[in-house]
Amino acid sequence: MSAHNLHPKFTNETVLSYAPGSAERQALIAELAAQQARVLEIPAIVGGERIASGNLTDVRAPHAHQQQLGRIHNADAGTIHAAIDAAVAAQRDWSHATLAERAAVFLKAADLLAGPWRARLNAATMLGQSKTAYQAEIDSACELIDFLRFNVQFAHELANSQPISSPGMRNHLEYRPLEGFVYAVTPFNFTAIGGNLAIAPALMGNTVVWKPAATASLSNFLFMELLEAAGLPKGVINFLPGDPVAVSGAVLARPELAGIHFTGSTAVFDTLWGEVGRNVSRYRSYPRLVGETGGKDFVLAHASADVDALAVALLRGAFEYQGQKCSAASRAYVPASLWPQVRARLVALVETIRMGDVTDFSNFMGAVIDRRAFDRIDGHLQRAAADSGVTVVCGGKTDASVGYFIAPTVLEVDNPRHTLMETELFGPVLSVYVYADKQWPEVLALVDSTSPYALTGAVFATERAAIAQAADALRFAAGNFYINDKPTGAVVGQQPFGGARRSGTNDKAGSALNLLRWVSPRTVKETFVPPSDYRYAHMAA
Repeated sequence: MSAHNLHPKFTNETVLSYAPGSAERQALIAELAAQQARVLEIPAIVGGERIASGNLTDVRAPHAHQQQLGRIHNADAGTIHAAIDAAVAAQRDWSHATLAERAAVFLKAADLLAGPWRARLNAATMLGQSKTAYQAEIDSACELIDFLRFNVQFAHELANSQPISSPGMRNHLEYRPLEGFVYAVTPFNFTAIGGNLAIAPALMGNTVVWKPAATASLSNFLFMELLEAAGLPKGVINFLPGDPVAVSGAVLARPELAGIHFTGSTAVFDTLWGEVGRNVSRYRSYPRLVGETGGKDFVLAHASADVDALAVALLRGAFEYQGQKCSAASRAYVPASLWPQVRARLVALVETIRMGDVTDFSNFMGAVIDRRAFDRIDGHLQRAAADSGVTVVCGGKTDASVGYFIAPTVLEVDNPRHTLMETELFGPVLSVYVYADKQWPEVLALVDSTSPYALTGAVFATERAAIAQAADALRFAAGNFYINDKPTGAVVGQQPFGGARRSGTNDKAGSALNLLRWVSPRTVKETFVPPSDYRYAHMAA
């Protein structure tokens, strides 16, 4: 049986509860203690070899910045070029492996992560990226397992999508990898995204140079070790921590660059895209550019919205993982008739939030990722406090003495075009504009036009007509649109993720649409009995 006829079917990984007394809680507590007791060396991995440059950057816990977790060995110029060479050299054998052979590596990785590696990856994500146990579980365990498994399912479905063949001949579509290597540039906020940006192209037969975010290097390095344990051949994915400017400069200058798989800021993606454009004539083929960038994600409430459901969605959407999700609720539009109730309910809920060290399982929030993020968000809050057009509904306090803590903050603005409604803050700050109920049609246009982004958004209403109006008016305002739910929490295989406008290329991670970007199909026609005369029947006398 050929590989593409195996039709694997998977279900989403079950989210473990980590309830008191549970086996998974005890395993995670033990692993947290073990990782806190050591300082991990994080070298580059090039062609399967570990390269320690000695040019070191500390990895520290954001919620306890005196806690050193690791040392990154930043790649030097020679290592960067060696990683590219290793990827180019590995491509021939890897691209000629069958889909079943490639898939076996990632399916084994999924089983390892679901089993003995689960606590290890979760603990690293908690400590290095300041995620709570639940946020780490849905990220570095469940979502990453889902990517590993569902990508295989989607790849088989693609391989099974074949053209028709007429009598006397056979047509076949070969899903070849790109010719060259893929550059994966990954963010700090999701271990699963970092992993998927490397493994999705690799599954389709590509080789990868992976540049992780320094602030996620602990969990990303352990995932790279997991892939090695699963049997990933040397050179297929090359792990390359280091200065992003130096790494990108070297990578984008190489003619073998075949694609970029990116998640990060819009400004950085713009820079990469511009550099590719300047270099385009030197590349062997036109590079595929796949990026998920910024967001200024909205929650729009209609006068018929359920107050309690709206308040909970605003809290979870804005403040889970400290608002450091590209899908986080960042701007909200609430009708005047509901705002007093919503405000009271939201403030009451926010006042119960516990924030602190994520190893204390009673905390709902940890710290923002680093000093730079803290200073940026703190600056926005200081300006908001001094702005007569802004009311601090709750929060607004910051403290970097132990960790980079920003209190969950709700701001009410009197100008719907205020910078707080337009600028991506990437922190636990929710800006709210209160509108007159009769302005519903105008607010639909306002929501659509305020932000340059179009990643996620949500509408809350119980009136079906209002839901239909919003879905139509905001058709292009969000690549992931939610009805009576928070705008975060896309699940692999259920809600393919991505947005357009300035939020990226909308290539939908967690679906076959993304995998299509990493293949260069070849059409093969075989004629069984070729004609032996050039003349056609109509030419007869």
